[in-house]
Amino acid sequence: LAAPAGDGAAPTAMEAPAVRSPAVPPAEPIAPPDLEDHVVEPRPGEVWPYVNPQMLFGKHLGLRGSFAALKAAGDRRALDLERLALELLDEGWLSVRGTYRFFEASSEGNTLHLRGRDGGASLTFPRQREGERLCLADYALPAGGGGPDSAALFVTTAGAGVRERAEALKRDGQYLRCHAVQALALEMAEAAAEWLHRRIREAWGLPDPGSMTMMDRFQARYRGKRYSFGYPACPDLSLQEALFGLLRPERIGVALTDGWMMDPEASVSAVVVHHPRAKYFGVSK
Repeated sequence: LAAPAGDGAAPTAMEAPAVRSPAVPPAEPIAPPDLEDHVVEPRPGEVWPYVNPQMLFGKHLGLRGSFAALKAAGDRRALDLERLALELLDEGWLSVRGTYRFFEASSEGNTLHLRGRDGGASLTFPRQREGERLCLADYALPAGGGGPDSAALFVTTAGAGVRERAEALKRDGQYLRCHAVQALALEMAEAAAEWLHRRIREAWGLPDPGSMTMMDRFQARYRGKRYSFGYPACPDLSLQEALFGLLRPERIGVALTDGWMMDPEASVSAVVVHHPRAKYFGVSK
């Protein structure tokens, strides 16, 4: 949550002044399309095209080389792994759920203020101490700058019941399927985030061009970005508490642990901004 106001003392050597980065000029605001509370349950087959196959088959399931090239060449292992993933989806091993909301947004120094129909929150983010001195708060219009501007929050999950189902497969000696269903849940949650982010961009009036490929989406070649707590631009996981207070993702089966991790693991949360200069960056711990 937002830090208390300071006493006017100069920032320490470990702090960056809360001054907007000159690399992020204020952009034309976009009002929230609505302030409603949205819950979505897309069919797994609707989300499957948004799965990054290199992450699923290469990182998680040990396929060496480019999945796309191996599949095009008719590689048996690549085709067998894809067939297994599709079988698990067809057999109903996974379900996908998500929740999201738009908020009126404004920035004040390093703080992003979010206001909704039934409350709001203020999130204070770290700022780079060198280089462009970027901070996530810069991607919303400054308070009093002529808004309203907006941002969105979301949570997606594909992990409901996966732990128990994987354990059952393990007890039955089906070790590959046990590992595959857990890997698939992780990547389906990520795919659902990509699917939902596209939907959010469209609601803002920022649809992807018809020429955009799925690889373009995997590489975030669209306007605006989404940022998850615990990652380089916003490493403070405790901010999950504010997000959970606003979205109540317990309704879709996602809980917050004492260490601010999400349970089940196959879940994704994010803050979404529309600023055309938004990019991924890191801040020092």
